[in-house]
Amino acid sequence: MVGNKSQLNSSYNDVGYFVIRNYFNTSEISSLREVILQFHQLWKKDNLKFYKEEAFNSSLITGSEYLEPDDRVKLFNFISSKKMMDIIESVIPVNPAFMNTQLFFNPVNPRLKDFWHRDCQYDHDIEVQKKVIHDTQVVHLRVPLFDELGIELVPGSHKRWDNDEEFDVRQEERGRVSSDNLSTGKEIKLAAGDLLVFSADMIHRGLYGLDRLAFDILVFDSSADFVDYVDDDCLPEISMLDKIDDARLFLNTLHLKSKK
Repeated sequence: MVGNKSQLNSSYNDVGYFVIRNYFNTSEISSLREVILQFHQLWKKDNLKFYKEEAFNSSLITGSEYLEPDDRVKLFNFISSKKMMDIIESVIPVNPAFMNTQLFFNPVNPRLKDFWHRDCQYDHDIEVQKKVIHDTQVVHLRVPLFDELGIELVPGSHKRWDNDEEFDVRQEERGRVSSDNLSTGKEIKLAAGDLLVFSADMIHRGLYGLDRLAFDILVFDSSADFVDYVDDDCLPEISMLDKIDDARLFLNTLHLKSKK
């Protein structure tokens, strides 16, 4: 779908996600892919055992460990480009802040299956999860670098608790496992150039297969208490700020950190 900011905001609030097809052109994706693949190859070499046995994603793509400063600046400029900021501000109109980046790929270990989850389940017990899904949420902006099977999500679950089937599968209760199919799931196939925006706390799972390599940008509302989740190294250094065309997204995070 393509729409104005009001339409995108309405779609996100109603169902927890939206997709814009062919949002990025071939040149934009090619340039982004080149930097991401540099990171990915070095990260895999450095984490080979973990990659082969357990991994399905990595994080801190904008950090200093695997990329040179110029390539980090390229990523910061992509993340805060007008195209991205238009979408980010359609969902978080006031003071959006940068949290992190992640890279999602197919696991090498065939025993690892795509699994249903809410991101908040890794930080909170059940009772707190029930509360936080109604609070200000973290937003994922997913940019697939190759055509892929995409993601499966449960529309509207960013604002409601699990039904019995969803809970049993997500929590692996009553003989269910987290890779079981859900009757409420909706598959969203993605191609290189698409942009998927979705709530981190809705029920969702990545779909493994094809040449999956998806670059996720995570942002949050500055009024929410998420700044402790931000790793300092994933933020631009002060010397980089004047090389970033629109640094507001990062400045908001740096400001929040300065108050801690």
